[in-house]
Amino acid sequence: MRKALALLAALAVSLGAMAGEITVGFAQLGAESMWRTANTDSIKGEAAKRGIKLIFSDAQQKQENQIKAIQSFIAQGVDVIGLPPVVNSGWEPVLREAQEAGIPVILADRTVDTSDDSLYVSFIGSNFIEEGRSAGKWLVRELKAKYGEARGEVFELVGTVGAAPAIDRKKGFEEVIAQYPGLNIVKSQSGDFTRAKGKEVMEAFIKSPEWEKAKTKIIYGHNDDMVLGAIQALEEAGVNPGQECLIIGVDAIADAFEAIAQGKMHCTVECNPLIGPQFYDMVEGIVAGKEIPKVVYSNEGTYDYYCAAALLPWRRSLY
Repeated sequence: MRKALALLAALAVSLGAMAGEITVGFAQLGAESMWRTANTDSIKGEAAKRGIKLIFSDAQQKQENQIKAIQSFIAQGVDVIGLPPVVNSGWEPVLREAQEAGIPVILADRTVDTSDDSLYVSFIGSNFIEEGRSAGKWLVRELKAKYGEARGEVFELVGTVGAAPAIDRKKGFEEVIAQYPGLNIVKSQSGDFTRAKGKEVMEAFIKSPEWEKAKTKIIYGHNDDMVLGAIQALEEAGVNPGQECLIIGVDAIADAFEAIAQGKMHCTVECNPLIGPQFYDMVEGIVAGKEIPKVVYSNEGTYDYYCAAALLPWRRSLY
């Protein structure tokens, strides 16, 4: 009976969408970084271009706010729900509510831990593990070129605890550096993906015994905003970030390109926030009854001091 009701609800939603405009509920997790702002702009801008009605919610990085937003979208009978989950766990009950109401959910940018992957239609975004690997591979190449071997002490700025990018970027990075005994993470702390918290964590790192003992100082941040905050802390402490450390971030925001061009940072791994077009292609496909891939990854690159200055104008034009 429950399955039959769900099928009837899904049919009603689909017929409603075919009769008029498509309505999408998007439960954005917050505005913690330049990357997230660009992501929001892409989601809003593309909806406007296509004439899609967007009901947008900003959860201010609180899971409970995202859950309330999804329940509100269900009550309003939207056609599709978009969710970039603030953390991985705790989503099954509300995703099941959406499923029982016949409303498909697209995970945007981040994944969830669930024993039933039928609770969402698809994931669209980045391969965070691969981003961590890319950061690790760049570091190993740079250290070998500089010192003839991969050795050094890593100070890691971790993203939001429990968030997919933080978990996976750490996992991918560690997977690479584990092959080099002389390369170790000596300090690791969450900067919550924000510039202010990244600065605060870096200030604590600088005062630690590990920093004092480190011979080759490496800073790896799970996003560029935390790294930019860390650079500010380094400069205020009288440390030359470009000369006394190797600094790697993730996201490839324009401010990171500028920092690299200024010699304050060394590398950033791309995480593409401009997923609006792909997201709404998927929405329109779902409404039209087309088969949707379970996973769609963005194409992304790695940028360092060899190319960042030349590419800065292009990056500024994107976001």
